[in-house]
Amino acid sequence: MGLGAQMTLWPEAMLERYARAGFRVIRYDNRDIGLSSEIEASVDGHPVMAMARFRMGLKLDAPYTLHDHVRDAVGLMDALGIQSAHVKGVSMGGMIGQLLAATHPRRVRSLALVMTSNNSPRMPLPKPEVIWWLQGGGVKGHDEEAAVARGLGLWKRIQSPAYPRDLVETERHIRADYHRSYRPRGILRQMRAILATGDLSDYSRRIHAPTLILHGTADPLIRPQAARRLHRLIPGVRLAWIRGMGHDLPDELVNRIVDQTIALTRRADEPH
Repeated sequence: MGLGAQMTLWPEAMLERYARAGFRVIRYDNRDIGLSSEIEASVDGHPVMAMARFRMGLKLDAPYTLHDHVRDAVGLMDALGIQSAHVKGVSMGGMIGQLLAATHPRRVRSLALVMTSNNSPRMPLPKPEVIWWLQGGGVKGHDEEAAVARGLGLWKRIQSPAYPRDLVETERHIRADYHRSYRPRGILRQMRAILATGDLSDYSRRIHAPTLILHGTADPLIRPQAARRLHRLIPGVRLAWIRGMGHDLPDELVNRIVDQTIALTRRADEPH
């Protein structure tokens, strides 16, 4: 999953469709989020200043990087006795997937990259209002109501314009996740991990697993230019645009996304 996202953000209908198609479906909380281990470390400096250093190509210190997230994924596969898997990553998860496929090619049978990028400092910034809400949108406090207000404010701004969310259901989900786990410092550390990892272009070029990019034409967070850049970098990759999709996984698009990713796995498993 992506930045600050618990594994509960995967749509249940999506997981059920994969399971009915015969896949062993594994989702997990990344480090520092959900019910996974919390890293006891401070993040120095203001997030805006850290972003500025990243945009200028300057080095950043961080408690961990996305390479550590890759080691987590490999460690989980080892613990479960999985030699290779079809990997699907959303947003930050797509960055982890790229590094995993580049550095552990035998562990990745196919790679589905959903609304993600190569993390280049030269990519267009998110829309200003999205940046504002990523910083909390001016809502202070860490009680449940403040967390829900921040969450709803962000979802309203990154959702798919062609597939607006049911805000009552979205609020219910945010509240459930708040009670499951609330890790604001973990989100800051994950964001710093992305910035400290830097440009993934050299790794993206090394990916040889069958790869599919799925990206929304209306993504206000990771802009469509990021998908075009990945398409140029990864050998043999396929790019599929989803018109009207933002930076979320709307229920109306679950079947389309599942169909395309299952087709990818079937191509990957064909004898060569």
